[in-house]
Parts: sequence; C-alpha cells; structure tokens
Amino acid sequence: MLQPALDDIWTRYASPVVVDAAGGNAYLGFILYELFFKSLEKGELISIDAREELTARAKERASRLGFSRMQFQTAKIAEAVLPDRIHLLVALHACDTATDDALALAVQHNADHVALVPCCQAEVAEQLRRSQATSASIRALFDRPWHRREFGAHLTNVIRALALESFGYQVTVTELTGWEHSLKNELILGRRVHKENAAAREKLGTLLAETDVHPSLVRSLGLATKG
Repeated sequence: MLQPALDDIWTRYASPVVVDAAGGNAYLGFILYELFFKSLEKGELISIDAREELTARAKERASRLGFSRMQFQTAKIAEAVLPDRIHLLVALHACDTATDDALALAVQHNADHVALVPCCQAEVAEQLRRSQATSASIRALFDRPWHRREFGAHLTNVIRALALESFGYQVTVTELTGWEHSLKNELILGRRVHKENAAAREKLGTLLAETDVHPSLVRSLGLATKG
C-alpha cells in the first residue's frame, strides 16, 4: 500500500525523507528500510517516539544491522526536530491524539504523502458527551455511551480525512488488514495534489458546527470553528 508513495518520492527527490511518527520499537521503520532504503544509496528515515528506552533499543538495533540512514529522536511528535520538508509521513497505531499530532506534523512540513492507521480515540467522544448540538437527529447518533464511543471514533477519522483534503490532499480511506488480525485497521492515505481545497474546508467547518466538537487537530491546523 505504501509502494506508490515510496516510488514517487524516490523518483522525484535526490534524498527523500520518511518520518515514522510515534514509532515505538520502530518495527515499521525497519521494514521500510529493509525493503526500500537498503538497496539504494539515498534517503533518510527518521523515527520519533517519546519513550527513551524504545528509541535507545531501536538505535542499537539499527547500528547492529548497519542501517546507517535511520535516525531516532526521543521527543513528542510536535517537538521533533525535522527538515523543513518531509516527503512521506507514516504513523501506525499512534494512540488517541498522537495520530492528530502526526497528521499536523505532515501538513506543517508539506509532506507529499501521508499514511495513518489510527488507534484508540477518546478526545472527540468526550467532546460529544458535552456537545450542545441542537439537531435531535444528530444528537441521536451519540446519545448512548456505546454509540458515542463508536461514533466518536468514526467522526474523528472523518475529520482527519477532511482536514487533509482541506490542505490539498487527495484522500483514500480503506482497510489495512482483515478484522481477524486487528480491530484498529482503518488506513488513511493522503497524496498532496493541490495547495488547498476550499470546498473540503467548508464541509469540515459545517460538520464541526453541527456536532459541536473541536478536536486538537483542527485547532493546531487553524481549522477550528471555536476555541
């Protein structure tokens, strides 16, 4: 699923930069390096995680394997030190708003491609609990706690897709793998094709207003309708 994005950046850039946000043990990064970086003499892969013991372990493993163009940063996603431009950002099961931090990082660094597999999502569900949405039919979608949790997760990913579209990305949402392997398997792919998309931004603003939610992602990207 990442092959088209990687082929694109390898063709167009002399030294493509791939960022693995909230990489944990960096297993995804190691797979990408083995399959795409190892046989070529260009490109850099940067793995970011806030837990020092994980980045130290991954750094030692990369040294042992001779993966010299892998870098590791112990930092929160929003505080990572990165080049002005990155070419592909991936985030696999970054928990709750960490996926939003990764997405915001991609937009802020003008990433050509984005690939996100969200994990648990709690922020919007809590905002729905306090929502002052005036439409009875909208409120019926999340009045019950179980529905609120499920609808909140779905709404979070709809907002993420619309946010990407607002900044000119062509977005595809699909299944990563079968449900028998993981319940957290929604894959959001974005490829930047325009500078911005006013229609998507308007649609997002309407959705936020009707549901009365204002997640951190839209605030950090300046898309929020309220504070």
